[in-house]
Amino acid sequence: MTIELAVLPYAPDALAPYISERTISFHYGKHHAGYVRTVNAAVASTPDESRSLDDLVRSLPAGGLFNAAAQTWNHDFYWQSMSPGGGGDPEGDLASAIEASFGSVDAFRTQFAEGAVGNFGSGWGWLVHDPAAQGSLRIVQTDDAGTPLTDGLSPLLVIDIWEHAYYLDYQNARAAYVDAFVEHLLNWEFAAQNFAAAR
Repeated sequence: MTIELAVLPYAPDALAPYISERTISFHYGKHHAGYVRTVNAAVASTPDESRSLDDLVRSLPAGGLFNAAAQTWNHDFYWQSMSPGGGGDPEGDLASAIEASFGSVDAFRTQFAEGAVGNFGSGWGWLVHDPAAQGSLRIVQTDDAGTPLTDGLSPLLVIDIWEHAYYLDYQNARAAYVDAFVEHLLNWEFAAQNFAAAR
């Protein structure tokens, strides 16, 4: 099975002015595509060649192939976590779960942004469903290629906080990128679909 580069769910310029077409061209066209090529080259003519990306991420040991596979999966999920005209407030069961877990939607926004901005290095900020958590939702940070899939958690949405996700548009102002994501791009509909599937 060949791992395919996921199709962007919107035009490359659709997230402007918050994320530019230039950033998308490098981030999606170079970084993400490069991870896909690395995975396919590494699994070619091996028993792993027939496995799905999800299966690879959940079962591979730490190392180069895991990093490329997890980065491929994380990026697939990241593009879906944003939407032109996104932001606003969640609705229905997801809104209720956020209020139960964080106190309010505004409190979630604050904690999510603080976690992403405060991650020391490169990585990812996630909203996840965790049946073992008080309430059911948590905010977690992963470093490098880390993903909640390996911890038995169900991702609902993610923000990429590797510098290549924002540096062309925001330079070192990570907080400005995170605020733009939360206020204008966050895809609550995608998060709600993931929450419904995880319950």
